[in-house]
Amino acid sequence: MKIIRPMTPLRQRMLEDMQIRNYSPHTVDAYLRSVTQFAKHFHTSPERLGPDHIRTYQRFLIEEQKASWGTFIQAVCALRFFYETTLHRPWMADYIPYPKKPKTLPIILSRDEVKALIMATSHLKHRAILATLYATGLRVSELCQLQGTDIDSQRMVIQVRQGKGQRDRLVMLSPDLLPLLRRYWKLYQLQSWLFPGPRVTAPITPAGVAHICTQAGHAATLKKAVYPHFLRHYADTRTMPMSIVGTTSTSIMRVVDSA
Repeated sequence: MKIIRPMTPLRQRMLEDMQIRNYSPHTVDAYLRSVTQFAKHFHTSPERLGPDHIRTYQRFLIEEQKASWGTFIQAVCALRFFYETTLHRPWMADYIPYPKKPKTLPIILSRDEVKALIMATSHLKHRAILATLYATGLRVSELCQLQGTDIDSQRMVIQVRQGKGQRDRLVMLSPDLLPLLRRYWKLYQLQSWLFPGPRVTAPITPAGVAHICTQAGHAATLKKAVYPHFLRHYADTRTMPMSIVGTTSTSIMRVVDSA
């Protein structure tokens, strides 16, 4: 049985500060967790900690925990918010500098690898998920939240609602992806979520999509570990014209129709 401990007044204040500023639930959870881990490291309230403690903790993250850049920058952002906004100590920001982001090339899959990945699964839902990630460049969290009404076949766009930064945006809908989505929607007789989870009343989770990618990668005998953002990185490179998307999607449709 999970024990739910009462929230301290300081944690509650930080939570309210983020809610007032309309931070996303994901950001709220991440920032609270980062500040909690900082406090646990010194076994005392973060309100009692200062610049020397922050420096020690940053060295701990880098040298001992070998934290990734994403984890480190998340801790920096959380601590800056906590001290500047919640504790009203703006001068503390000078002791919590943003690290320089390393410039690395994303891991991408070749066209043949993407084709093999999508074709490797015989499950129509899995194939539709992979093809949608590949053809649209959606974030996995955005894909999970898609509903049938977000597919606008008249304007050939997909409506992304409250994506990163809680922004709505439109992405192009490939004319070769649309028939696959229509066939999938009709076969599964869906009502709301485009890609529901085990229960049709809730969407699939990012972890569920990651599992599908891993399974497809194994089935395609790819040497690279496959994650959803790999397909998005492929779209982000902008080196792949839509004609390639169409070719691959058309090949997918041949397999689906012959199944």
